[in-house]
Amino acid sequence: MHYTRIDNDGAGSLGTGVPGASLRAAFRRRPGPGDRWEHWRLSLEQRFDAIDWAPDLAENIGSRRWFRGLATWLGLSAAAIALWPSFGAIAVAPAMAMDGDTRTEFRSQTIMPLALGSDSGSRMGPTAQVRPLAATPERPTIQLVATLSRGDSFARMLQRAGLGDGEAARVAAMVGDAVPLSDIQPGTQVDITLGRRAAPGGPRMLEALDLRARFDLALSVARRAGGRLALERHPIRVDETPLRIRGTIGDSFYRSARAAGAPPGAVQEWLRAMNEQDALDRKMRSGDTFDLVVSYKRAATGEHETGKLLYAAVERDGKPTAQLVRWGKDGRFYEASGVGEQRSGLMKPVNAPVGSGFGMRRHPILGYKRMHSGLDYRAHYGEPIHAVSDGRVLSAGRAGGCGNAVKIQHNGSLATRYCHMSRMAVRAGQSVRRGQVIGYVGSTGLSTGPHLHFEMYRNGRPVNPASVTYTTRALLAGAELQRFKAKIADYREIAPGSALSDLAPAPSERAEPEREIDKLATTQTRQIGG
Repeated sequence: MHYTRIDNDGAGSLGTGVPGASLRAAFRRRPGPGDRWEHWRLSLEQRFDAIDWAPDLAENIGSRRWFRGLATWLGLSAAAIALWPSFGAIAVAPAMAMDGDTRTEFRSQTIMPLALGSDSGSRMGPTAQVRPLAATPERPTIQLVATLSRGDSFARMLQRAGLGDGEAARVAAMVGDAVPLSDIQPGTQVDITLGRRAAPGGPRMLEALDLRARFDLALSVARRAGGRLALERHPIRVDETPLRIRGTIGDSFYRSARAAGAPPGAVQEWLRAMNEQDALDRKMRSGDTFDLVVSYKRAATGEHETGKLLYAAVERDGKPTAQLVRWGKDGRFYEASGVGEQRSGLMKPVNAPVGSGFGMRRHPILGYKRMHSGLDYRAHYGEPIHAVSDGRVLSAGRAGGCGNAVKIQHNGSLATRYCHMSRMAVRAGQSVRRGQVIGYVGSTGLSTGPHLHFEMYRNGRPVNPASVTYTTRALLAGAELQRFKAKIADYREIAPGSALSDLAPAPSERAEPEREIDKLATTQTRQIGG
């Protein structure tokens, strides 16, 4: 490496320098090939850094910079498409050639035979000595379970199970003579036993069929001697003593009732009935005793079935503050005094406060003043919307700025409309009851958020829903009132929880022992006890 010394006079020379120089010499390295390459690389890097490689195509549209960015984008896209990998087949070594015997041997080593109920392991392939059977033997009987689906017919269910069309129709007619086929509930399971085929390739013959047609009736169809099908009825003893449940109301009636064993449907009916009589706030508080009776069926075979709410009451200090009883063909609730469905005002369509009232206001979306012909309830998304009274659905669908809307015509000249629904639960022409869910809160149409816009019309003219009140009463009198009060006394005489115990088997329902020694012991026991 060479160095140059710089003297105080600025002249450089090779050597030891001038003796007696007053300034200190400074040494500098001569630039070599590596220094020149580094200088060129740095200058090139600075030039590339100064270039705007990715201009924003959303700015300065039409300028030179914009067209340069467009050319860069097209070039990069073309390069990506040109370098796109292909998905062609890759050349590999050919598979080993296998004949039929080798393939059979390999198949026996796989897991497939286990899935088909066969064995696995090494076995020999078939030889020329093995000849195929002329006809494959089939199982003499097949036992299966068929389920009656919603909207399906009994005959089609039997056909899917393997019965021929004619025999399926005969069996369906036999069952229909014992019980209307429409009374058989969807989801009913039918035990079917199929026998041999009458002809090769034909459908199998029915050997036996068993089903629970009703809660109190079981049916069986069996093939007798001579090939004739016969149906037998097996009545099931059923006890219909109602189920009574009592408990103390805590912070939440629903949780208290469910903890006491009340079915969810009965709790919902209890709350709805009390709300219709305006008894939830005035006549119920924490620490009171709730009392409810539901229809209940117990079968001798062990099954049970819960029905509708029959009696609802609230007690305080041992005295009832509210008593409601389901009475009459229409199934409405009556107070203990015999007054049915006494209502003060309309039922709220949704359990939420009112956010905007009836009258002129500035529209939050359109920005100008217009008539607000209804009430806006500040409800959360998905909350159920209830019909305020009985009626018939006039329309259910999109209604412009109202979004998904349902309009109901009530008795007389009253009509209501419910707007901005997220989902509708009724259709046009359907009859609805007071308190029935007709849809769910949403934000469809001209809406700034989830809420319910509720409108009311009288003789086709909008009215303020908050100003409308009415009372519906049904009074009992005479002999019917006496029967009504006797029914209340019967409900209050039921022991709470008594219907939950199993029915004791009747003597005819006791199963006979299968072993002779057990039969002898049973006979001796009866003789001693008798």
